[in-house]
Amino acid sequence: MGPHPAVAAIRLAVRRVLHDVLTDHAPEQSPYEPAPGSRAPSGTRGPATPPLVLVACSGGADSMALASALAFEAPKLGIRAGGITVDHGLQPGSDLRAGEVVLRLTELGLRPAESVTVTVGREGGPEAAARDARYAALDGAAERHGAAAVLLGHTRDDQAETVLLGLARGSGIRSLSGMAAVSGGAGAARRYRRPFLHLDRQTARKACMVQSLPVWDDPHNADPAYTRSRLRHEGLPALEKALGKGVVEALARTAQLSRDDADALDAWAGQAEATVRDAAGLLECAKLHALPPAVRRRILRRAAIDAGAPAGSLFARHIEEVDRLITGWRGQGAINLPGKVVAQRQGGRLVIRQG
Repeated sequence: MGPHPAVAAIRLAVRRVLHDVLTDHAPEQSPYEPAPGSRAPSGTRGPATPPLVLVACSGGADSMALASALAFEAPKLGIRAGGITVDHGLQPGSDLRAGEVVLRLTELGLRPAESVTVTVGREGGPEAAARDARYAALDGAAERHGAAAVLLGHTRDDQAETVLLGLARGSGIRSLSGMAAVSGGAGAARRYRRPFLHLDRQTARKACMVQSLPVWDDPHNADPAYTRSRLRHEGLPALEKALGKGVVEALARTAQLSRDDADALDAWAGQAEATVRDAAGLLECAKLHALPPAVRRRILRRAAIDAGAPAGSLFARHIEEVDRLITGWRGQGAINLPGKVVAQRQGGRLVIRQG
């Protein structure tokens, strides 16, 4: 008799991601390494060290299910597996809970298993500040241990919530694309992997229950002071009541379709950018005007970021103001952007630079 369907589902999801990690990090055959089946000459290198994959684990059902699946699948593929929990210090006793999570990870057979304590700032609001601190800690742990990848337990439900939050911000198609199955971290283009984006939250919780894995339910996830919590417990249920079941699946599908479109437009903008710059590298307004708005605004956003504008503080309204220097030129003055970046039109050229 095989494992429970929920356990089988999470293990299959993790197995697929681990195969991808092995493919991404397969070392090229060295002329000094033996071919398969042959013996290495004396004094030559031996086999490469197996890659290390870490799981980011809060102790909640999603990440505990992920940790259990990683612990089960990694040894079968010759992959080292470890776990990291981040103590945000936002609740009394958070250090004790972090210690309990480390113990659970150790009991699953994950090595290394450690807790990292962070200080959460205030920039961007409490949720964004906590997220920034968490990813900085995970990046640091990955660098410190030389990890090939870090697995995150985001589910299809989390994806649906992310799409709705992006829709509420009115930030365009990239926001509607939600979380990527593979995304980069500091110094690594494909560090973070999200195996559960096609699985619902209940599958992960069921997998923990049938495996008798203890889980911790973060009270912040039910606190109406947090936007995502209100969306989870009030917004999505109201949508399902009004529109019927299947809203979460539809939003997750919207995320993938939006991501495909956004990736295609980003590629188009990357190719078009070289054609709208003059010999000095300045953007030519007439050539920009001829481009479709979605492509042109991507070029403007990239130029602003290259000039020093922080990507997280550069919103659609900023780009729209810069775009009017191209499409609605009436002699207006310079546009001030985040990061003390200034955009202005001069002699048919668009100049974006530090003010």
